Amino acid sequence: MPKDKPLDGKPDKHALDDPMNYLNRELSMLKFHRRVLFEAMNPANPILERLRFLGIVGSILDEFFMVRVGSLTMALNDRKERFYFENMSPQQQLAEIRKEARKLIRDAQDYYGEVLKPQLAEVGIEILGYDQLNKSQRSRVDNYFKEVIFPVLTPLAFDPGHPFPYISNLSYNLAILVEDLDGEQHFSRLKVPGSLPNFLPVHKAAYDTSPRAKQARKHAFVGITEVIIANLGDLFQGLKVNEAYPFYVVRNAEIELQGLEVMDMLEVMEESVRRRRFGSVVQLLVGTDMSDYVLKILVDNLDVDGQFIYTYDQPIILRHLMQLYQVNRPDLKYKPFSPAIPPELKMEHDATPSDFFNAINRKDIIIHHPYDSFDPVVDFLRYASIDPDVLAIKQTLYRVGRNSPVVRALLRARRDYGKQVAVLVELQARFDEESNIEWAKLLEQEGVHVTYGLMGLKTHSKVTLVVRKEGERIRRYLHLATGNYNHNTAILYEDIGMFTSDDDLGADATDLFNYLTGYSAKQDYRKIMVAPFLLREKFDDLISREIKHQKKHGDGRIILKMNALVDPGMIRLLYRASQAGVKIDLIVRGICSLRPGVDGLSENIRVISVVGRFLEHSRIYYFHNHGQEIIYMGSADLMQRNLNQRVEVLFPVEDPDLIRHLRDQVLEVYLSDEIKAWRMTADGSYVRTPTEEGERFLDVQEWLLDQR
Repeated sequence: MPKDKPLDGKPDKHALDDPMNYLNRELSMLKFHRRVLFEAMNPANPILERLRFLGIVGSILDEFFMVRVGSLTMALNDRKERFYFENMSPQQQLAEIRKEARKLIRDAQDYYGEVLKPQLAEVGIEILGYDQLNKSQRSRVDNYFKEVIFPVLTPLAFDPGHPFPYISNLSYNLAILVEDLDGEQHFSRLKVPGSLPNFLPVHKAAYDTSPRAKQARKHAFVGITEVIIANLGDLFQGLKVNEAYPFYVVRNAEIELQGLEVMDMLEVMEESVRRRRFGSVVQLLVGTDMSDYVLKILVDNLDVDGQFIYTYDQPIILRHLMQLYQVNRPDLKYKPFSPAIPPELKMEHDATPSDFFNAINRKDIIIHHPYDSFDPVVDFLRYASIDPDVLAIKQTLYRVGRNSPVVRALLRARRDYGKQVAVLVELQARFDEESNIEWAKLLEQEGVHVTYGLMGLKTHSKVTLVVRKEGERIRRYLHLATGNYNHNTAILYEDIGMFTSDDDLGADATDLFNYLTGYSAKQDYRKIMVAPFLLREKFDDLISREIKHQKKHGDGRIILKMNALVDPGMIRLLYRASQAGVKIDLIVRGICSLRPGVDGLSENIRVISVVGRFLEHSRIYYFHNHGQEIIYMGSADLMQRNLNQRVEVLFPVEDPDLIRHLRDQVLEVYLSDEIKAWRMTADGSYVRTPTEEGERFLDVQEWLLDQR
């Protein structure tokens, strides 16, 4: 850590190595969560969309605790001298996280209970307590308990003859005290089945599957835990149930694999998934009504540090609210839209593979999700599968989701058409490990050449290569992208891909796959930038070039769109560019550790964050280059892990028309957003653009939808 840090804790604008000039990433992430919560509270959004945003807040907070808080707990005993952003040690960061996270969760809980829940009731969606049900409603849910819930419940006792039961990550449970005939109290834990809905419908129509009943259905629900608690007598017959409290457990998911002998990557990752289930508890969520006696049993046996106990009045598990979003009320959701297909890729019913590939051969084609359909990506593989001239298909897969049409197309290409198919399935994709392991096994069973990535490096790049024989020559067709080959997220995440048959890009893709699947030591490529090799150095060159242009011509200009900006080296270089006078706009969805607008340091840097209907996910890097504009897109954010510990690809966009489109119809529109954009201030906080009633303002996501 630098020895010349300011004694007053304030940033020294002239010291590029001053930790105070680098905002803490964890607290920056919580500020992003706060911006998502704003959308949940924004009355301009339809009410079920606000409910969905609350569910998203719950999901991303769970991941934050599993990953970021988990990592910090592992770093507590690290005695190495490190460069800590804002001079905050792991323990100091945990203390600040607790303060911010407690308030964030409380605000979300209060908004649900005091505002959203009553408003939902006004539009015909009631969430009732068990004690609010009438006689017939109670009868229906009690019958559901006896017929469906009761058979899958397993109460686990805790006494000298029964060890404290294992409590899994993200599990919802009941802590129960029962009294026997001798007046002795016993503790039991009951897991709420994750396979059953968390909210049970209570109206008669909900149990009638006829079309008429579906049309007339009323929407009223009761929490499954309340129904279970009301019927605990059936589980503990002959005993008196004295106390029953729900609680929720989140465990550390950052499990180190030290000590594992790496003989088989598949076995290593299966072991990793198993070990994760036993991570230390980083959040215990309980109600204020839980007795001290029961809380002590949980804390002692779960070995929970007090700083990880979060207590609220009647807490709701926010992520469970996603179930209620499925209610059939389209009038309470965003207006549906139909993703477009770029005109060049609109194929007639009798189109041949040659028609599709010829379209790509004529010109590079940009496809912008979710505004453009994901179908052409699947069509790319489908046409490659059935085309007798296609010799090979190669693809990297990071997150593909369930029931993937991409994987089905690859399986069909191998099984039905005998194509040579090679796939790199990244088994280290966090929280998708189990899904990817299953896909990898299935692909292998069908004869696909499967590799699992490289130990120590996640393969995060998004590349598909189709090798095709055309007359006497071989032509390579590519799909390069910023987002995953996941048809589900393609309608929720904003991402950009490009189809091309550029010879140099095709040769680069071949070299990349040779590196990923074989023993190639190639590090430099013709056009693409590849991490962890020379991507950092080449990106440095692009920024340094703008500094030179600024000094010589006064026209230095950089626009960078990404998910996160954390890497100290990149931030330092952007500070230098700002000090040289380069005008810099950063569109950063989530974490941003750079301080914008500081005189003498970053007064030429503006940072905005857009949070709206779709999750901003594309990475677009624009450099004015004295009029010879350069754009790269791809999978890499400007974070240490992306630049140093992952296989990432940034690819150039060279067609002048596409460069103009991305500059004027994408980046500049983002910078003009006045509704969903947040402006970052020098202290790391975010403010909305002030608006006046009656004026018309631009929402970039709505604008992009209108262009289709």
